[in-house]
Amino acid sequence: MQVYLRLLRFVKPYWKHIVLAVICMAFLSLFTSAIAYLVKPAMDEIFLKRDLQKLILIPIVLIGLYILKGICDYWQAYLMGYVGNKVVMDIRNILYCHLNSLSVSFFTRTPTGILMSRIANDVSVLQRSVSQVITKFLRNLFLIIGLTSVAFYRDWRLASISLIILPWVFVPIVRFGKKSRRISRKRQERMGKIATILSETIVGNRIVKAYCMEDHENMRFSKENYKLFRLRLKRLKITALSRPIMELFGGLIGSAVIVYGGHKVINGSMTPGQFFSFIAAMTMQYKPVKSLNKLNQVIQEGIAAAIRVFEILDTPPEIKDKPNAIELSGFKTSIKFSQVSFAYDENEVLKDINLEIKKGERIAIVGASGAGKTTLVNLLLRFYDVTSGAILIDGIDIREITLKSLRRQIAIVTQETILFNDTIRANITYGNPHRSEEEIIEAAKAAYIHDFIVSLPDGYDTVVGEKATRLSGGQAQRLAIARAILKNAPILILDEPTSALDTQAEREVQRALNNLMEGKTTIIIAHRLSTIQDVPRIAVLSKGKIVEQGTHKELMANKGEYYYLYRSQLKEEEKVAEAGG
Repeated sequence: MQVYLRLLRFVKPYWKHIVLAVICMAFLSLFTSAIAYLVKPAMDEIFLKRDLQKLILIPIVLIGLYILKGICDYWQAYLMGYVGNKVVMDIRNILYCHLNSLSVSFFTRTPTGILMSRIANDVSVLQRSVSQVITKFLRNLFLIIGLTSVAFYRDWRLASISLIILPWVFVPIVRFGKKSRRISRKRQERMGKIATILSETIVGNRIVKAYCMEDHENMRFSKENYKLFRLRLKRLKITALSRPIMELFGGLIGSAVIVYGGHKVINGSMTPGQFFSFIAAMTMQYKPVKSLNKLNQVIQEGIAAAIRVFEILDTPPEIKDKPNAIELSGFKTSIKFSQVSFAYDENEVLKDINLEIKKGERIAIVGASGAGKTTLVNLLLRFYDVTSGAILIDGIDIREITLKSLRRQIAIVTQETILFNDTIRANITYGNPHRSEEEIIEAAKAAYIHDFIVSLPDGYDTVVGEKATRLSGGQAQRLAIARAILKNAPILILDEPTSALDTQAEREVQRALNNLMEGKTTIIIAHRLSTIQDVPRIAVLSKGKIVEQGTHKELMANKGEYYYLYRSQLKEEEKVAEAGG
């Protein structure tokens, strides 16, 4: 109930549509009840008294009632359908916006397939629930009230017999509803797991094929699909069982009415017209009562879906602006890591980092895999917050600065090139949509990608494809560099941008990077140490700590951690060269 009350808050802005729909439902009930009421005069006046005037008049009235009933039915269905679909659109928008506000750690913990299932599958279930429940419940309620009134008007004793049996109809409805909710929640969870498998195998299709794991993935999908099938069967059993039970109760009510009403017609205390008018009202009532059973199944599915959607909406962002956060207008002096430590859960990744980077300085952060290099720059961007210590920009703790103004000062080029399935122009201007054509071209030229772009049939309007499949690795990376150049942020982070490229592509990208770094405060996360020999300062991370700093020559002369890392990489490159030769 609490879940539906929360859903109704989303309905509140559209109360005018609902009021109009309720008015239409009230008239729909009135006209339907009038049709049942007309059975008595039709039976008694036409078939028993053979009144020719009524033979003409009553059919005309019936046609008019059906026309009015049809008009009201259309408008109540349209108005409530509009509200249902609008509410679900609002929920999906709010859910997506909330997802974008959540911290990086949330996406690290939650599989992509689960999130896709929540937005697509669960919200679609909600759509059916909100649309059908609001529409059908109110319509059926009005119909039951109207037709029950006709039945009581015709014979209150006969109607009372029906009402004695009718409450028992709701016992199986409630029991089946509870089972439906449990099954629906499990089914939606299973859909999330299937979506996760789909996401993994589609994104990683090259690895699946390279390792000949098609059969394994087929089996994994098949098992989850079978479990979903079993849950659907359970839902089907409930639906199939509820129908004959409802019909049994309908038969009991009908039999009791025939016995009692037939006796009254035979002894003359009720006319055949009164009896059949009562039967018409009860027969018309059976359909909305039966519909309540189906409606309850939809309600339970909707509650299960709503719970899963609200679980995400109730997840607060771990990284957010403080109430009085300040705007950072620019970068003036330095970035300072002061006694910075950070842990993922219980695993400490960085320990007591002290590092100062002056404006305009270039510094490389190096270390073995897992040393904490990328974590360090993630903390600067506030993808995560430090466990202890502080990161200062121009002497201000970045936790005191608004996220947007902080991130506006930083451009990033990562090892994994992130481009969107949109045009080249849209990818370059991502985050800077109002830049002029001249600025876009200048950025592309500085990234040494302009000549390639103009050689394409659609030029800057060429769609790059999902995950930039229509571009080579070097071309995609230079496009990402053009995006960073256009942003023109004073602080630049290069997170191993050339480690996944071959030698030729690396050389092309390096030229573009040189243009990008010009005049910027640059932090380079380096995997290939041969690429950072000319960097003025190199900081070496080992087991979460900075163990040494200096130039390439100084660090080689010290014969410390950097020296052994460099020598180790040199030997690996020599082995690769020999194998290739």
